[in-house]
Amino acid sequence: MSHPVPGPSPSPVPAAPARRGVLRGSLAASAALALGGAGLAAPAFALSGRPRAAWGVQTGDVTASSGLVWVRSDRPARMVVETSATESFRRARRHHGPLLGAGTDFTGTTALRGLPAGEQIHYRVTLADPDDPRRTGEPVTGTFRTAPDRRRDGVRFLWSGDIAGQGWGINPDVGGFRAYDEMRRLDPDFFLCSGDAIYADGVIEPSVTLPDGRIWRNVTTPEKSKVAETLDEYRGNFRYNLLDHNVRAFNARVPSIVQWDDHEVRNNWYPGQILDDPRYAEKDVDVLAARAARAFGEYTPVSSLHVPGGHGGHGGRGGRGGRGRRVHRVVRYGPLLDVFVLDMRSYRNPNSPNRQAEDTTGILGAEQLAWLKRELAASTAVWKVLAADMPIGLVVPDGATDFEAIAQGDPGAPLGRELQVAELLRFVKHRRITGTLWLTADVHHTSAQHYAPERAAFKDFAPFWEFVTGPLAAGAFPASALDGTFGPDRVFVRAPERGNLSPMESSSYFGEVDIDGHSGDLTVRLRAEGGKVLFSKVLRPGRVGQ
Repeated sequence: MSHPVPGPSPSPVPAAPARRGVLRGSLAASAALALGGAGLAAPAFALSGRPRAAWGVQTGDVTASSGLVWVRSDRPARMVVETSATESFRRARRHHGPLLGAGTDFTGTTALRGLPAGEQIHYRVTLADPDDPRRTGEPVTGTFRTAPDRRRDGVRFLWSGDIAGQGWGINPDVGGFRAYDEMRRLDPDFFLCSGDAIYADGVIEPSVTLPDGRIWRNVTTPEKSKVAETLDEYRGNFRYNLLDHNVRAFNARVPSIVQWDDHEVRNNWYPGQILDDPRYAEKDVDVLAARAARAFGEYTPVSSLHVPGGHGGHGGRGGRGGRGRRVHRVVRYGPLLDVFVLDMRSYRNPNSPNRQAEDTTGILGAEQLAWLKRELAASTAVWKVLAADMPIGLVVPDGATDFEAIAQGDPGAPLGRELQVAELLRFVKHRRITGTLWLTADVHHTSAQHYAPERAAFKDFAPFWEFVTGPLAAGAFPASALDGTFGPDRVFVRAPERGNLSPMESSSYFGEVDIDGHSGDLTVRLRAEGGKVLFSKVLRPGRVGQ
C-alpha cells in the first residue's frame, strides 16, 4: 500500500506464560511457552552447548489430518517433533524433522501427517545436537486443533494483516503487540494473515514523537535500522516480530494461514520493476523479491513453500502458475470451508494508470486465474473464502497516475486489472459456485462492502461481499475511495480522518468468521482491539456469489 514510512530498547519484551481457553467447552489446552526473550541471558541449556529454541514455535496450513510445525535454533540442530492427545505426552508419536543449519538461518519445518480430525493436538519440539543426539535442548511446546471432518462441528477463525508498519514497532510501554493476546484469548481454530506480515521497507526508529507530544518507544534491531536488501536483512525482519511475547504465545496456540503482499519485499513492488529509490543499493526488485521469498519460506510454515516430506528449506517464487514453490494454494478446512489463498503480487503486470482495454495478465496472472477457476469449480466446501491480499473495489493509488490494486477510480466498464476480476466473477456466476466471499486487509482501516450487479457498470456476476480489516500493528489511514465498476455499497467503515495514526491513537482491527455447524450460516464480525464488535453480518449458505 502507498503509505509514507515515519518511526524495540535493545531488550525484547519478556515472555510470559499464557493459557488457552477451553476447547468448545471441554478440552483444556496448555502448552505454556518454555522460552525466554531471544535477546536475554542464555539458560543452562545454551551455556552447556545445547541447542535452544528461543523464538518459539509456529504451526501452519493445518487440515483435518496434517499440518506444519516450525522452529528456529540458535545453532546447528536436528529437529524432532512429538505429538500427543494429552498434555502429559503419554503415547506420544515422534516425527523426525530436518537438520537445521546456516543455509536456512537455522529454521526448519516438519510435516505432521495422519493426525486425527477435529482434535486438540499437543506437540513439543526438541532440538538435538547433530553430532550427539543425547545432547538436547529444553523442549518447546504448543497446541492446535485439526480441522473437523464433520460439518456439525463448525469452524471459527480470525483474519488481519499489516504488522510493524509505518515505523510503529514493538513498544514495551504499551505491552507490545497486544492484539495478539486478545486474539489468542478468543481461541480461534486458525488465523489468516492477509499479507504485510512484515515491513521490510519500514525502518524502526528508537522513538517517535506523536502530534500530542507523547513519545512512542520501539524495540530496535540492526536489521530494522534500514530497508531490507540482503537475505539476512529480510530474515531479521521476520525475527523482529518474534521478539514480541504476545506473538510467540499466539503462535504456540493458534495455527496460521499466511499470504504475502508488497511489504514483505518493498512498497508497491511488481515483477520486473527497477527502483528509483536512493535507499536501495540493489535496484532490481526481482533480486530483492527472490531474497524476500526465501526468508518468507524459512520463517513461515506454508505448505506450498516446502518440499514434499515436510523437511523445510526455503521458499521461493515458483514458475508462473507452475507446481514449484509458491504462495497461492488451497487450505481445505473440513466440509464447511476451503480457503483459497491468492498471490496478487508475484504474477501481476506493472503498476500503471490501469485503463488498458485488454489485459490477460492482470493482478493474478493468467495461469493463477486458471488454477483458481479449477479449484473453485472442484470445491465441495459449503464456504469458499477468497483470501485476497488486496481489495477489489477500493482505489489504492501508486503515485500521481498509477494504481496499486485492481480498481482505478473509473466507474465504467472494466478496464485493466478489473478485466480479470470480471472474468472470475462471471465464471462464479455461470458455474453456479456457491458460498464465495472475499477477505482482505492492506488499506489500514476496516470496512464491509456489498457488490451487486444492479449498481454496477459490469452486470454479469452474482452479488458478493468483501470484508476488510487491519492494521493489526501498524499505522491507521483514512478510508479508500470506491470504484463503481462492480457496484460496491460500503455498508460499514471505521477509519481515521488523518493518515498514519499510531497504535496509541487508533485501535488495532481484526475480523472474525464463525461458521455454524448446524445451519451452515456464516457470521462475519469486524472487531476492534478491546473486545468491541464494530459490525456483524450473517450470510446464508447455498447462494451463488453471496
